[in-house]
Amino acid sequence: MSQALLAGLSRTTEPRAMLRRFLALDAVVTGANGLAYAAASGPLGRLLGVDATLLLALGVFLTAYAAAVAVLASRRRPPAAAVTAVVDVNAVWAVLSLVALVAWLEPSTAGAVWIPVQAATVAAFAVLQWTSLRAGGAGR
Repeated sequence: MSQALLAGLSRTTEPRAMLRRFLALDAVVTGANGLAYAAASGPLGRLLGVDATLLLALGVFLTAYAAAVAVLASRRRPPAAAVTAVVDVNAVWAVLSLVALVAWLEPSTAGAVWIPVQAATVAAFAVLQWTSLRAGGAGR
């Protein structure tokens, strides 16, 4: 990813600010998703064709994960090891979402659309965060 594209997406040329903004955006999106899954697991489960208990568990996990990412985003110099862990978790989440879609979930049409969209979103966060990290956005 080019430095100009990264700067345009983050609206800054400062790598640390880029990284913190992408972490913060990840925390907001993931937190909203987690809260929705936890608070409305029944209706969302029916809409997506996914077990409500699974959505509730994922919602609790995502909410806690989003809080941890938000704390990391609030740091003036997010530690590189912690950012790398976030990138890794995001990449694993994206891959497992697609594997679950084809291997064991039987979603509704809405779920068959939603699952790849959220996997692509999480994968994009991983790429943006990794690229910002490599540009020098974290503490060593």
